[in-house]
Amino acid sequence: MIYLILAMLCSSSLALILKHGHVKNNNTVLLINGNYATASFVSLMFMIFKYGFDISIEVLVFALFLGYLFAITFVIYSKAISLAGTALATVSARLSVLIPVLASIILYGESPTVNMLFGFGLALVTLYLFYLSLKNHGTQEGKRGKYFYLLLLLTGIGIVDLSMKIFDFNFPQSEKGMFVFTIFFSAFVYTSAYLLIKKIKFDKGTFTLGLILGVPNVLAINFLLAALSVLPAIVVFPVMNIGVILITAVAAYLIWKEQINLYGKLALAVGVAAIILLKL
Repeated sequence: MIYLILAMLCSSSLALILKHGHVKNNNTVLLINGNYATASFVSLMFMIFKYGFDISIEVLVFALFLGYLFAITFVIYSKAISLAGTALATVSARLSVLIPVLASIILYGESPTVNMLFGFGLALVTLYLFYLSLKNHGTQEGKRGKYFYLLLLLTGIGIVDLSMKIFDFNFPQSEKGMFVFTIFFSAFVYTSAYLLIKKIKFDKGTFTLGLILGVPNVLAINFLLAALSVLPAIVVFPVMNIGVILITAVAAYLIWKEQINLYGKLALAVGVAAIILLKL
């Protein structure tokens, strides 16, 4: 159980560090650049000491594309947190399970269960509650902007999760080390290039915060895998998702007094139920 708790804390800290960066007006891309510097180093160590250096041209191209998608999705996550709040952005991120579940049904011939069908229905209700929650909460981006970023976040993370399934289904596990390293390192290169092209001034504090962000980002998946080795997936995934949503919502309220209106609270509750059913 300790691995599951650690996985929840690490995953929750991602959203909270991104929120902290927004509150401190840190440059988001520089923050994310530091994150991928840490992730690249850790994945390089795993590649050297565990997985090896095997990689095909197909996997290399796939990983380079995913590196760009990873970087963009992190930027969207930060934007969604700043516009819609930490709690609703986290629910949107966790609802991304819709995409790999749908893809498994359409692409891989898996049959939807009754739980999945109810989960899909509740997910649609959650998205509508997102809209009701945000439409009267004015920010500089306007009403549509907040909802748009939540949908982008859901889609981006969903495609990332689906891509991991595609890799596992179509490519040898011997290439996993180079695959993961290429994703993180290419994301680091892409964000570095953006910083240079835009001539964004280097800030040591922001970059250091990004390096710290990379630690829970890498540890979260390892703790999750460790939890799955001792607990059934039917327990791990629902508890993991609910825990992350609740921890981020409570922490954001305690630290920044981040308020959630009635529709937002309903979106949290219905979203949790949808995630449980989809994960089961």
